[in-house]
Amino acid sequence: MNHWSRTLKRIILYALGLFIMSMGISMSIQAGFGVSPVSSLAYASTLTTGLSVGVTMALANVLYIIIQIILSKRMELNEFIGQFIISFLFGFFMDATLFIVQLFPTPETIIARIVILVVSLFVIAVGLMGYTTAKLPLMPYDALTYAISAKFKLKFGKAKISSDLINICVAGTICVIFIHSLGSIGIGTLIAAYFIGKILGWMIPNYQPTLLHWVYKTEKAA
Repeated sequence: MNHWSRTLKRIILYALGLFIMSMGISMSIQAGFGVSPVSSLAYASTLTTGLSVGVTMALANVLYIIIQIILSKRMELNEFIGQFIISFLFGFFMDATLFIVQLFPTPETIIARIVILVVSLFVIAVGLMGYTTAKLPLMPYDALTYAISAKFKLKFGKAKISSDLINICVAGTICVIFIHSLGSIGIGTLIAAYFIGKILGWMIPNYQPTLLHWVYKTEKAA
């Protein structure tokens, strides 16, 4: 019973983390300073094709899965299925949260947009901490970073920077070619790339132990 209780809590924390992260990304889109590296390719595709962010996010994640398979030359079936399901679940969350965010008035002043951008960084960090604490399958983009790290024998931090830069460059190129502007790339993209990691570095030692205790506490501790 204790095992099933922990599993249920992990699933709840995982789904909630993904939802919160998608809310943060939707807020960054609303701020209009450029989106985070992880969502830059998907949003660039939305700007150039007219498809919803949720659809392009799901398709981008499927692309990341394919690249993982090419780099690693193999992938366990359960890992493939898990990442495939997560791709479309997160895509659904993106469309849902963007709909929610757009119910509120669009920020008109530069100050309001900056406030929304700053808040979005913290919201994304909270979502990341929640979903990674659950210790369930990684999002395809994060799993791809590990694949790059293993393939090219890079430290994870350097692999993360490399995957972010590649994503940003591809997204920027798509936007320049098709809509003649940087589109999804802006100062907010660079701010997100730098500060989300910093915010996570502050949050994890302070708040992750509480989440871990909630998920993994024993019946005696309860």
